[in-house]
Amino acid sequence: MAARIGQVTRKTRETDVAVTWRLDGAGRAEIDTGVPFFDHMLDQIARHGLTDLTVRTVGDLHIDAHHTVEDTGIALGQALRLALGDGRSIRRYGSAFVPFDETLAFAAIDISGRPYLVFDAALPAQKVGNFDSELVQEFFRALAFNAGITLHLKVHYGQNTHHMIEALFKAFARALGEAVALDPRVTDIPSTKGALL
Repeated sequence: MAARIGQVTRKTRETDVAVTWRLDGAGRAEIDTGVPFFDHMLDQIARHGLTDLTVRTVGDLHIDAHHTVEDTGIALGQALRLALGDGRSIRRYGSAFVPFDETLAFAAIDISGRPYLVFDAALPAQKVGNFDSELVQEFFRALAFNAGITLHLKVHYGQNTHHMIEALFKAFARALGEAVALDPRVTDIPSTKGALL
């Protein structure tokens, strides 16, 4: 099977994004978005999903991080879709619970071609450092809708916003790693429709 790699560049008046996503990786990441906490979260996606991820984003951070985070999510979603191809032989579904000290997060994914996001996380602090907590939902919405996946994310409980967000990213990574994994028993596209993406 050909290497499952998605490469995307996206340039607007607000951001310049370059992404390479190798699904059959080892958890390696080279991330530079200019937003340190966001870089740390993207590193979790690669490390805990066992994919290789390179992200370079230059954005209008003199305004705030919104465009940088959202446009990176758009590019990542597009790269994931490209890397998956027609979805042949993938497991399609994935889910994971991740505990992080006092918090517990859950992610469930269906690589369905039907973009949808359910985000249920009452994050207590508006910021982690200089990072706006509301951007977590914006990021995952951009990724899910551009990848064409159904994504459910939930923080069941927690107190520390950093822990809650990091647990969400780790749960997403592990669920994604399971969903994109190749299953030798699946010799076709895992859908009665005969098409996913």
